[in-house]
Amino acid sequence: MGYKVVVVGATGNVGREMLNILAEREFPVGEIVALASRKSLGTEVSFGDKTLTTKDLDTFDFTGWDMALFAVGSEATKKYAPKAAEAGCVVIDNSSLYRYDPDIPLIVPEVNPDAIEMYSNKNIIANPNCSTAQMVVALKPLHDRAKIKRVVVSTYQSVSGSGKDAIDELWNQTKGMYVPGQEVAPSVYPKQIAFNVIPHIDVFMDSGDTKEEWKMIAETKKIVDPSIKVTATCVRVPVFVGHSESINIEFEDFLDEDEAREILRTAPGILVVDKREDGGYVTPVECVGDFATFISRIRQDVTIENGLNLWCVSDNLRKGAALNAVQIAELLGRRVLKKG
Repeated sequence: MGYKVVVVGATGNVGREMLNILAEREFPVGEIVALASRKSLGTEVSFGDKTLTTKDLDTFDFTGWDMALFAVGSEATKKYAPKAAEAGCVVIDNSSLYRYDPDIPLIVPEVNPDAIEMYSNKNIIANPNCSTAQMVVALKPLHDRAKIKRVVVSTYQSVSGSGKDAIDELWNQTKGMYVPGQEVAPSVYPKQIAFNVIPHIDVFMDSGDTKEEWKMIAETKKIVDPSIKVTATCVRVPVFVGHSESINIEFEDFLDEDEAREILRTAPGILVVDKREDGGYVTPVECVGDFATFISRIRQDVTIENGLNLWCVSDNLRKGAALNAVQIAELLGRRVLKKG
């Protein structure tokens, strides 16, 4: 017995990664279907050693399917996710549409697995924002030990978080810097991304925060603890895959850096690489294709009473999106559906 699994948006970066990870982790699939919009209909995608031909999302009947992993934008999710949920298929949604609905669980399995029980409210589970997911994996075990009061985070987010067109823009702009006549003007981003950094992700809000920064604040409170104060500055950098974060944490109780390092070493989903020498830390290049969230540069912040600094790196297409969705599917199977 295996699960009947639907992957919605199977031709996009995250959808393809979902299929790869389902195969890599040997998720107990009995039957699987890849869905796409009509413009991508018939596109072939890989699932392990198999090739799937995409079917039409618009006409698909979700009745009888166990779970659907959605990797499409909020507009398409708004149209199709309720159809799947009403047909009895549990939706695991990667868009931002349902993250802030109090009746829908927002889950990072290493952090708040018990929230899975809420799935039955609407038959929908939300996947968090990529920058939030890796951060809360690091925060939760430290919060359990010393209670976090405040987090100051600056992100260094790769272009893959904006999709294939953004990857192409970085690639083509970089080449255009060296080939006269092949210069590429910004179109995905408001300014040049090649050899540059842009302190602007998503739209600006009245507060002066961008929506990405607001997401990190709201999602950390929902997933970890509503009492934690969070302030964020989110920056797009010329890296293809892998988000990095500089995180400053203030605790209610003192936490020694050595104890923090040991707590993180034994925490689920984390690999600590923290040597105080040249190269004794992880950068985005090394994290690509890996399941882990990497923590480096753990050190005391002596400017506040109970403070730590750390560096957090993860593959945003994996832990930040596709991997977390598959881990939610695994959790749903273990705790609720119990077919695998």
